[in-house]
Amino acid sequence: MATISKAKRLVVKIGSALLVERGRLRADWLRCLAEDVAEAKARGTSVILVSSGSIALGRAVLGLPNSALALEQSQAAAAVGQIRLARAYEEVLAPHGITTAQVLVTLEDSTDRRRYLNSRATLETLLALGVVPIVNENDTVATDEIRYGDNDRLAAQIAVTVGADQLILLSDVDGFYSGNPKTDPTAKRFDVIDTITPEIEAMAGDAGSGLSKGGMKTKLMAAKTATGAGCAMAIAEGSVLRPLTALERGAPATWFTAQGDPQAARKRWIAAMKVRGEVVVDEGAAGALGSGKSLLPAGIARIIGQFGRGDPVAILGPDGARLGVGLTRYTADEARAIAGHRSAEIETILGYPGRAALIHRDDMAL
Repeated sequence: MATISKAKRLVVKIGSALLVERGRLRADWLRCLAEDVAEAKARGTSVILVSSGSIALGRAVLGLPNSALALEQSQAAAAVGQIRLARAYEEVLAPHGITTAQVLVTLEDSTDRRRYLNSRATLETLLALGVVPIVNENDTVATDEIRYGDNDRLAAQIAVTVGADQLILLSDVDGFYSGNPKTDPTAKRFDVIDTITPEIEAMAGDAGSGLSKGGMKTKLMAAKTATGAGCAMAIAEGSVLRPLTALERGAPATWFTAQGDPQAARKRWIAAMKVRGEVVVDEGAAGALGSGKSLLPAGIARIIGQFGRGDPVAILGPDGARLGVGLTRYTADEARAIAGHRSAEIETILGYPGRAALIHRDDMAL
């Protein structure tokens, strides 16, 4: 069973019902969560918080009803509530010397490879700088076609994007049950689930609670996404003070076992992609790639075909042998223009600053 203290990169999802009560933030609870985050950071764990609550906060400020809102009302509530939500996290984490960042995303940011790479690069940079990103769906602009619809699946996608090894869904239940424990006295909680079988899926219910949208089915979908990418996931009861500490000390929860390693899973995903073009590298670059380096423009000998940013391309050695597959950060035309040049020259050649690597080592399967 996974333990939080051993996590290298931790994603924590916080539901609206935990954070907001009668339209107001649970300030004491949030301060205690901040203590948990600070403790995790102190032992070297990178932390990302995926937080609901903007609509719940905003609707109270605007005097909107607790019943279902029209799309434009939800978006207005999100716009008002999100600024309050971000400020609240900043205020509770700042005393611990932790800088926060607000990151708003939509489903399109993970389904479109170019946006996915941009989101990943931003999150990786924030984590490298010691920042705790506060992620939420961009409800102000999202419509049904580009929505995750719940932060369980969003949190799983964020975990996959950053290669997290653990994902914690703080919920109003203390794990996954064989039935609804509120209505079925015979329902039993699973401590560990190694494989999500059809029988397990059949046990999931749809009902959420309070202002939360996520039911157990969405949590299972999140578990499939996370564990398939090498990230263990837990469903834990989050209303207690210091919920992460409680989980670490053995509070009831359900852990879903990771299927392999996050980095290995990502490499397999990239390797299986259909390539859109080819990049031929020189001998120096081939050697550098073999020792774990990124592919810089200076090492490019030739570009073959047409491709866009974020597309998978084959990486060929000087003799034409395929070395691997990578996701390019430049279009084919841009790559041709900067091929053979130092990264410092990119802005002069293209007229705008670009990323130092054509293909980053994390976006490459050799």
